[in-house]
Amino acid sequence: MIETIAFYLFSAVLVASAIMVVFSKNPVHSLLFLILSFFNAAALFILLGAEFVAMILVIVYVGAVAVLFLFVVMMLDIDFAQLREGFQRYLPVGATVGAVLFVELVIVLGGWQLAPGAIQLRMSPAPMNMSNTEALGRVLYTDYIFLFQAAGLVLLVAMIGAIVLTLRDRRTSRHQSIRVQTERQVSETLELLSLDLGVGTTGAGGFLRPKAEEPEPSDEDAHGGGHGHGH
Repeated sequence: MIETIAFYLFSAVLVASAIMVVFSKNPVHSLLFLILSFFNAAALFILLGAEFVAMILVIVYVGAVAVLFLFVVMMLDIDFAQLREGFQRYLPVGATVGAVLFVELVIVLGGWQLAPGAIQLRMSPAPMNMSNTEALGRVLYTDYIFLFQAAGLVLLVAMIGAIVLTLRDRRTSRHQSIRVQTERQVSETLELLSLDLGVGTTGAGGFLRPKAEEPEPSDEDAHGGGHGHGH
């Protein structure tokens, strides 16, 4: 009785939070509702006896992926007013994609059937006294190894896309010039002093500071100088 009540409670919160992920206007709020969905899904896995999957869902998705999404959303300079202006323009395309996904889900659920002995197998002990983690690992890395690798590639593409979206070349950013670093001589940056015993750096004329670095010539200055000499 308690397990049934807990199942319906976690399921209701999971469905409600999933709906709020889609319909929330603030991306940060959507991400917080997504984290709530992960926690409730982990609770459902615990009720099913899959404690390893539940812990992985909390540790990996909540502790790493969701936090990464949060940083990406907060780093992106999103103009919410501009997004709302283009809502009606992209509404037909979004509705078409949503309809296609809905039809695909209906087809998948319509062809899904419960195995005859699934209920008995769910409550039966693991074969050969195998733990839950070991059984999951054998199935994942033997029968579904190609799908597992494909999921890794999808996550890699998503990570590259997040980096590309957040990478901006600002004029105030400091860039390295490999040519200037490799052509630099020791005498330009290092000064050797011969001091007597008991005389510190303050006795040699004040505190010694590193030599002031000359500004690195940029490509624009180089092109500009070349045109100036040409004229």
